[in-house]
Amino acid sequence: MKKQIIIALALSMSAFSFAQKKELKAVEKALKNSNYGAAKEGIKLVDQMLESLDEKTKSKYYYLKAEALYANGKGKFNEIGESIKLINKIEGSYKADANKLRLVMFNNYVSKGNKTYENKNYNASSFHFERAYNLRKTDTIFLYYAAATAVNVKKYDRALKLYNKLKNIGYTGIERQYFATEKATNKEVILDKATRNLYVKAGTHINPGERLTESKKPEIVKNIALIHIGNGNNEKAIAAMKDARAENPNDVNLIISEANIHLKMDNKKRFGELMEEATKLEPNNAELQYNLGVISSESDVVLAKKYYNRAIELDPNYTNAYINLSVLVLGEEKPIIEEMNNLGSSRADNKRYDELREKRQALYRDAIPYLTKALEIDSKSINAAKTLMSIYSILGETDKHKEMKAKVAEIEGEQ
Repeated sequence: MKKQIIIALALSMSAFSFAQKKELKAVEKALKNSNYGAAKEGIKLVDQMLESLDEKTKSKYYYLKAEALYANGKGKFNEIGESIKLINKIEGSYKADANKLRLVMFNNYVSKGNKTYENKNYNASSFHFERAYNLRKTDTIFLYYAAATAVNVKKYDRALKLYNKLKNIGYTGIERQYFATEKATNKEVILDKATRNLYVKAGTHINPGERLTESKKPEIVKNIALIHIGNGNNEKAIAAMKDARAENPNDVNLIISEANIHLKMDNKKRFGELMEEATKLEPNNAELQYNLGVISSESDVVLAKKYYNRAIELDPNYTNAYINLSVLVLGEEKPIIEEMNNLGSSRADNKRYDELREKRQALYRDAIPYLTKALEIDSKSINAAKTLMSIYSILGETDKHKEMKAKVAEIEGEQ
């Protein structure tokens, strides 16, 4: 009896194995005919038998399923993702076939990534580059491209995930470049080593050399911090900023970014310390002084004026510094107008109204020199011209108002 049961069981297993091979053969045939729908349906039948597959058959199953889901690049988004996972887990007799398919897929996604990037479809480009990386993780540059293109379309959460992955794998992006000067143009060109040596030998290029590119790690940790800032995750931003500054402690832009976080958190003491640190590093940087003025204007008008004036001292033609000084002056108008609007009609109120009106006009007169200087430096500054036109109208200076009105029309006509 036992012998009969064993024989029956063996016959059953043989039939089961035959069914597996038959279904996989049908899938293979469908793939040869590019009938990916039929191939997927056939794979579903084998899915149910997965646990019973031997290692060789399982390797074939994974390979055929990966090819069916990839569908020559036309698979659905989630199917492509699963296809890549399958390719990465194939071992055994079908590993060589899997590697051939991997190369086809890799080249396809690199090509698609480049093409969509050139067409400024950065969202699609980002996903194509990420897939290229997932297929060949030694080519970490494509993960970097995926993150950078995600930033281009403001997909910051996605970019953050990719940047963190780059940080965790220790990506630096440092490459050895080979270069030479082209005689015909006298311009330096970057080439692969063999081509450069060939050109130098041929005499078309001179001054060969090589160098390492700068690390992209400071940029990566900086972008992680800036994304946290944008998301309002101040504590994470500060932690990330510390990493960024550890990579590049003398980067003034990083110092300003960290200072800005502390300002948002109302930590004015730390803000001031960082501002001092930045100005010590670059005391003669007019743009830095201007940016410090912009940041300070949110909380300290007196300090902002100091920074704007310092920017002008360093660069007398810094148009925006003059305009922003006028903005600070005119910003004092708001409480005056509010008080004027709340006054009644008594004699005392009328007297106070006249005092406030004179005070308001004095502000306008204080702003005029800044705006005039800005327009003198940049004759196309529409903001300066429009503000001056309004001021002269309020002050009742008719001739100057007409002059500015004509100036505004001239600038707008040229835009």
